[in-house]
Parts: sequence; C-alpha cells; structure tokens
Amino acid sequence: MEQNTEQMILCDLCPRGCRIAEGKSGTCFVRENHGGELILTVYGRSTGFCIDPIEKKPLYHFLPGTGTLSFGTVGCNLGCLHCQNHDISRCRSLGDAHETASPERIAETAVRLGCESVSFTYNEPIVWSEFAVDTAAACHERGIKTVAVTNGYIMPEPGKWFFAAMDAVNIDLKAFSEEFYKKITGATLKPVLETLKYVVKETDVWLEITNLIIPGENDRPEDIRRMCDWIVHELGPDVPLHFSAFHPTHRLSDHPPTSPTALFSAREIAKNSGIRYIYLGNLPVAEGQGTDCPGCQRLLMERTGYGTVPLEIDLPPCENGMARCRHCGESIPGVFPPQWGSWGNRRQRVTFHST
Repeated sequence: MEQNTEQMILCDLCPRGCRIAEGKSGTCFVRENHGGELILTVYGRSTGFCIDPIEKKPLYHFLPGTGTLSFGTVGCNLGCLHCQNHDISRCRSLGDAHETASPERIAETAVRLGCESVSFTYNEPIVWSEFAVDTAAACHERGIKTVAVTNGYIMPEPGKWFFAAMDAVNIDLKAFSEEFYKKITGATLKPVLETLKYVVKETDVWLEITNLIIPGENDRPEDIRRMCDWIVHELGPDVPLHFSAFHPTHRLSDHPPTSPTALFSAREIAKNSGIRYIYLGNLPVAEGQGTDCPGCQRLLMERTGYGTVPLEIDLPPCENGMARCRHCGESIPGVFPPQWGSWGNRRQRVTFHST
C-alpha cells in the first residue's frame, strides 16, 4: 500500500534522515511519529544504572580514578554487525528499558553516591539526546560533569546542541574506510570525521577516541596509518587513541579475536604517526594501558584493569590547568581532579525504586 507522505516526519538528528510514518519509528527505534510530532519514547527510562570506573568508558585523561554513574536506554542509529551490546542497541521492546528516573533524580543520585560524573553510555546516546541533554543540565547545576560514549553519527546543528551539554566524550571511530562503514555499520564515515573535527576545533569538550580492531575488516596497516595521520593532522597529537581488541560476537561471531600482536603493531603505527597517548584495551595483560611521559618516557600513571595509580605526575594547578610530569615538567593534557580518585576497578549496581 502506498504511504501518504503528508503523514511523514523527517528526523534531522542524524545523517540517516529517516522519514517516519504516523505511529512508526526511525531506524533507531526510539524516535516515533506520534500524531505528527516526533517524540522520544525512552525519555526517563533506562536499561539500568551502574557506577563504573571512568576508565571503562574508556577515558584515561578525564578525572582518573573516579566513579561515574552510567546508564543507557535502548536503540541505536547504526547497525554494527559486531555490536557487543546488541541486546539493547537492536532491541525493539521498550520493556527492556524498565527502570525510570528523571534527570534531576539522576543528578541527585550521582551527588549522593559520590560520583564525579554521569555517563551516557551502553547504547548510543545521540538517539536519546533530549534525555541526555536535560540530565546534563541537572548535573551541571549540582557540579557534576557529564560524559557521552558515542559513535559521533550526528548532524552538525543537533551536534552543537548535544556536545554543548558534555564535558567529555569518547567517540568510536570504527575504521578509516567508507567501505567498512557501509558494510559493517550500515552508515558512512564522513559525518563521524566531521564530528571529531567539530569537537576538537569548536568546543572545550575533552575528547578521546576508540578504534576496535577487527581481523580481516579494519586491520590493514595502511588504513590504520591513514587514520593516525589524519588524527594528528586534523585533531592534533594529544588526543588519546584507544586501540581495542575485538571478541567474536553478534553477526561477526565467525571472525577470530584480535591478537595482541595486532594491537602492538597498531600502537607502533600510531607512534610513528606522532600520536603521543596510545592505549590498548581488552587485552589479558596490562601492557599498553599506562600513561608514559612523551618528554622523558617515564611511567606517569599505571593501570591495572580499570584502576589508575599515579606514579610520577603532579596534579593541577599547573600551567593551562594540565597535569605535569614530576621529572621533566612536560604538561599532560586532560581534565584532572585536584585529588586522585580511589574508585578503582569496582562496578556498583544502582537501582532506582519507583516513588
């Protein structure tokens, strides 16, 4: 049956530009045409709350050692074949978002539990921007920082509004290939690159990047080199880059896991490109997780799992609000607390009871 286009709504939040019929939702599932108005069906709803180490986001230069109250909803605007949270990102039932809490209550809970920040994570926060931005406002009123863990797939104008509400973001740069984005995510690379440039050049938001290396898909040395060269040229050498190991899951369960050798190789490529802070994740060993001084190569911050231990680093107040190497005086970019956090590796489930 031919659809009456007069009943359609254009969602201009992300580059997909979904045209949504009455009573239907866009690709993300959570943005619905309700009587000619685009509504967010998961506002105030969550799949769960947990206090995570901030390092789990991963953010290594933002309030290290502190706990962050983390939550997500359901849905996503990408269709990644390797999604590790596909049970919620590809969910088509609001019943999974069974916990409810207002932005104010989330912020108050973060204060009560001693969290330095609130993180919008687990699924893509761009698709529930209204809930995230309102929660961020409530957090900032109470002195709580905000974090988005995102794929960066957003249009420029809503991107300005979204990132204005954030203090730090980790953007998942999934590959440096349009072919990969089309085949593996069902999206495109260029909007993500534009988002990365915007965050660095037009905002004060602290940025770190994650690149999950998938054997046979985005692990070609020449592609990794092009990505690292682009990061240095467009974003600068001080943006931390996290290379993460893939584990077979979802619709790529037939792919092998990433070998440690592949991550070590990627790290060398990044070093040769001039990136100064490179981290390796999802490995069974601690190698590649510590922060070395780019000036004298001393180990400044040691990490085991998600716990951070300061070694040879002085906290602000230093020049430009950065931390500093205790030995050579090299400034270390980031957002550092006046005292080291002691949250460590713990994860603590938080339940919001109905009132």
